[in-house]
Amino acid sequence: MLRCRKLFSLLAIALFVASLLSCGSHDSNEYFVFVAANLQVPYWQAAGAGFTKAAGQFKVRADFVGPNSYDPKAERDALDQAVQQKATGILLGVTDPALLKDSIDKAITAGIPVITMDSDAPASKRLFFIGTNNYAAGVSGGMRLAQELHGKGNVVVFTMPDQHNMQDRLRGYKDALERAGIKITRVVDIQGDPRIAFDTTTQIIGKEKDQVDAFVCLEAQSGKEVAGVLNSYKITGKVVMAMDTDPETLDWIKKGGIAATIAQKPYTMAFVGMQMLDNLYHHKPPSLETDWSKDSFAPIPSFVDTGSALIYKSNVDSFLQAKQSATGGQK
Repeated sequence: MLRCRKLFSLLAIALFVASLLSCGSHDSNEYFVFVAANLQVPYWQAAGAGFTKAAGQFKVRADFVGPNSYDPKAERDALDQAVQQKATGILLGVTDPALLKDSIDKAITAGIPVITMDSDAPASKRLFFIGTNNYAAGVSGGMRLAQELHGKGNVVVFTMPDQHNMQDRLRGYKDALERAGIKITRVVDIQGDPRIAFDTTTQIIGKEKDQVDAFVCLEAQSGKEVAGVLNSYKITGKVVMAMDTDPETLDWIKKGGIAATIAQKPYTMAFVGMQMLDNLYHHKPPSLETDWSKDSFAPIPSFVDTGSALIYKSNVDSFLQAKQSATGGQK
């Protein structure tokens, strides 16, 4: 009995020491920054919640910054400021990869790890990318659209063609639709402005209504604009495929104005991004400027796929319940 008590005491001491060591593994010098593409969009707000949640678990300082509209230059300024403030690590939602490349490279040269999320900047020195397999997401959306169109029809796509994630989504849609014999007849650059989707849809239903059977929206804001126009003009029989899960998009799915949307995991992307940045601080790789993608024994990955899923009328309520549980009701 005495021996058991001694073993129990030793175990309790070991657990206590381990907890002290764990608590001391982070210090006041740690400062992580998440530079998002647009702070007003629910998608990025969900990502910010994930980043903040992980930072809170580590008890480290963290900021969620970026422009309040689609403004790549303002995002670059926020990234440069994070570098000037000597951030411990930076998570970056890429808007314009060419514009942000030099700033990313300067951060790496300064010894600050940069991880990209949602959309990548592969020509930069960023360490790796966390996000959706966008080609696979496009294929999934294309297959669903082919079912909705019963294997025939013409499609208009709304996108921002400079972003790598949307390039991959479009490629996936094209491959899936071509196999089904469906044509993409027009690709529209909305330039970060959902009003372009609104205006273009209005023009189409005025002049080309019978020539377009479906609208595919490869970013978060166009789907609800297209659905709103079609509803206002009482146009039926058109299929709308959306992207992401902002509240208005989900409302249109419930009402039947949007057939389906592709749900990404921005909360997960940023939560995991914060964890990986923290790990890079405590377990620094030999060099930040090595191209680890060509190393079979690299200490870091090249790409972390957080997955995606189709949301439609029959599963939208279960998605909303899961979102409520994860974010506490935050949009």
